[in-house]
Amino acid sequence: MGSKHYPDEFRRSAVELYRDNPTATIAGIAKDLGCSKHALAAWINAAGVPMRGTRGSRPAVAVISSETPQEELVRLRTENQALRAEKTKLTTERDILRQAARYFAGETRW
Repeated sequence: MGSKHYPDEFRRSAVELYRDNPTATIAGIAKDLGCSKHALAAWINAAGVPMRGTRGSRPAVAVISSETPQEELVRLRTENQALRAEKTKLTTERDILRQAARYFAGETRW
């Protein structure tokens, strides 16, 4: 199987996606973008972005049945922050995939 050539803009966007989403993992982003996790890790290293741990990609949110209003507020704020990060990740991934689709559609010779 031959290696794929990804445009520099695609690589930069993938690295940016990893850097800007603290809950994102290399394996998850690579799977979503259709590239290998080894290639993505190499792009991240080349960009000088520090690597995060691979275990526990999402913070666990414990639901307590007898929580005080203050505890509920903290839990809901944490959950809201996680949901906003997920929305940002999905929006960025969608934009990257749209750019990649336009790029690769331009390469076809019908």
